[in-house]
Order: sequence, then structure tokens, then C-alpha cells
Amino acid sequence: MSIKIEIGSAADIVALSKQIPEFEQATTLERLQSRLDGAVSLILVAKLEGALVGYKVGYQLTEETFYSWLGGVIPEHRKHGVATLLLNYQEKWVLNSGYKQIKVKSMNRFPGMLNLLISNGYEIVGIEESVCGSEGKIVFLKRLVV
Repeated sequence: MSIKIEIGSAADIVALSKQIPEFEQATTLERLQSRLDGAVSLILVAKLEGALVGYKVGYQLTEETFYSWLGGVIPEHRKHGVATLLLNYQEKWVLNSGYKQIKVKSMNRFPGMLNLLISNGYEIVGIEESVCGSEGKIVFLKRLVV
């Protein structure tokens, strides 16, 4: 069972996000394009025997900071290292592109993501209070070393 990480498209992300039950609403093409248009961005997909099983999307916040915005793995493909492979690929690309750090936000209701971030050297640097009664976000930062 070999998982391949490669560059994906916005359409890939839209299709995959519909298969991730934790997300209240699937990501739309319009939402992706409005956030990524004009920004340096990276869309990664994980494939197992040619089928999409996960993704990770990020974009430049500043010259030094890359923001890892969206990511997910289809439930039946979790606990097989897919998210770790996506994270590692993104980190290498970000470092090779000259950024100094990666910023990520997550929530308590995603314990798998919190564990992944902490076990890979991401540090909690803040909390974003909730808006409109939604859950607040935990802000993580990882400084990359050359």
C-alpha cells in the first residue's frame, strides 16, 4: 500500500472535502479561489492506487510565514500516516521556498490534528476567540530550520 503525495487542484479539494464528515460544509470552488487567488499557494493531494484519500492546502501570509489552511483525510484512510506524509511534504516545500515558519489553526474537536501538530514540533502560540458562537481556534506555529 503506497501513498503518493502530489500537487492537486482546487477541484480535487472540493471533491475530497465532501467526503470528510467533520466539516460542516464542504469547501466550495468559490471559497478556495477567493482565498488563493493572487497568493503563492500549495495544494497537495494524497493518492492511494490513484484514488484521492487526503489533502492539504496552504498559502503565503507574509514573506516569512506560510499558512497551512485546510486539510483532511477520508475517514477510512486515517491512521495510515496520510496526514503525516502531507504535513512533511508541505514542510519541505515551505522550507525550500524560503519561508521561516508555518502557521496553523485547529480546534479542540479535532484531537487527531492537535496530536499531529504537537508531535511534529508545532507550538501553541495563541487562541482565537470564537465568532458567532462557533468554537474558538488554537493557533500553532512551527519555526523551520535550514
